[in-house]
Amino acid sequence: MAVQPLRKDENANPRTIEEARAFVRHVESLFMPWNLDALADGFTEDCIIRFGNVPEFRGRAAVRAFFAARSAKQRNYRLVKEFRSLMDDAITNIWNGTWEDAESGATMKGFGVEVWVMRDGRIAIWEAAFNVVRADQAITMADALR
Repeated sequence: MAVQPLRKDENANPRTIEEARAFVRHVESLFMPWNLDALADGFTEDCIIRFGNVPEFRGRAAVRAFFAARSAKQRNYRLVKEFRSLMDDAITNIWNGTWEDAESGATMKGFGVEVWVMRDGRIAIWEAAFNVVRADQAITMADALR
């Protein structure tokens, strides 16, 4: 009789800090230029998205539509993501981005924090908080607290 493992490890989620760091770098690369199909494919079919003040949405098709809308509004998007932590199936990162607003032409900048809960090598839950301002505007603490 052959011994069977208690659990087959078919889970393709990053398991080491280096694997998680590489995954974050890979996702970063898909934004420059916008690779909508590859970005959407990085999510599970039943994913849950909680992105800032955008109402929660679900599913790979909705993720693709979200990225398509963003890419139409953010010209010359430049993004830097930095891996922060890996715990079980959750990866956290911070990001800084700059772009030109397609409507106004203003140069914008943003900063955010993301938590990705992974399943089978894809993002199953994406939770993000972020701040965006015009790049030419200095924000004081008093402005931020209004």
